[in-house]
Amino acid sequence: MKTLVAGVGNVFLGDDGFGVAVARDLAGRDLPDGAVVTDFGIRGVHLAYELTSGGYDAAILVDLAPRGDPPGTLYVVRPAEGDLTGALFDAHDMNPEAVLALAGTLGEMSIPVLLVGCEPATTEPGMELSPPVADAVPRAADLVLDLLHQRAPHEEKP
Repeated sequence: MKTLVAGVGNVFLGDDGFGVAVARDLAGRDLPDGAVVTDFGIRGVHLAYELTSGGYDAAILVDLAPRGDPPGTLYVVRPAEGDLTGALFDAHDMNPEAVLALAGTLGEMSIPVLLVGCEPATTEPGMELSPPVADAVPRAADLVLDLLHQRAPHEEKP
């Protein structure tokens, strides 16, 4: 099983760099076979093409997801359930909702997609994550790894 983990966000807008920070954290970890972690940053069009033509069986997008909870709160959103509409921050013009919509126009989007989102504290210009969002980065990486392990094919034992 081939799964794309896509870090999304703008590192010049404070907490909007969350998805990129998680992708960097995951790059130094032991990943299940078939997991591919990529920092897409603000390249939403590139991500849309990758989702439709990259040969993936599933995707996990990592980005901000403001929902009114305390900063640093993590969410797992299943776009197929309709939870994505209006839930995402649009600081870089191509949030995951827009990427998925574009991907649907580029080709068949039949793979399951999850969003691991984080409640931001600030998206003001700056290259530092706020303390609660910075603290959420390793927890989000752990969450992504848990999701990857749930998706990984399990060896059958005799």
